[in-house]
Amino acid sequence: MASAATGNLPSLDHQKAAGVKTPAPESFEGQVLALLPSLRRYSRSLARSDADGEDLLQDCVEKVLARRGQWRGLNLRGWVLTIMTNLYRNGRRGRARDALVELDAAGDIAAPEPPADPLERARLDNALNSLSEEHRAVLMLVVIEGYTYSEVAASLDIPIGTVMSRLSRARQRVAERLKADNVITLRRPK
Repeated sequence: MASAATGNLPSLDHQKAAGVKTPAPESFEGQVLALLPSLRRYSRSLARSDADGEDLLQDCVEKVLARRGQWRGLNLRGWVLTIMTNLYRNGRRGRARDALVELDAAGDIAAPEPPADPLERARLDNALNSLSEEHRAVLMLVVIEGYTYSEVAASLDIPIGTVMSRLSRARQRVAERLKADNVITLRRPK
């Protein structure tokens, strides 16, 4: 049984307890398995929800494993991130054509657990959600995942200067949004 933190992908402890052979760390599958935590964070930041992020993650892992023969042995991380980004973009195009669900039909959807500090989490979510898709992707890859500018440029197929400008604008917009949402006005001592 998978925990909520790992979604539908079983943890290594659960796999070992069930007698599932784990792939060697140097194998393709082992390398993909090592990328899962950062892929999960990135998928959730793209999708803006845990459930949609888990779906995106699983679709990405499925596609990566199915297209293993297309990988050329260079920069697995960048290749997988490119696949995930393209899956997300293609999914958004598809959802734009789909019909919306009526509010009454969505009455049985369970509400997520509240975060430890709901106000702070809501402020940060609002600030991140106010960013465009392009700015949010660059911010999450550089700040949260720790990728270099050149890695982000390669995986998103954009110039490095664009990465730097989007990152700068994203940081500025998040800071402005968080500052604007402050309940207490912060001032400098005189």
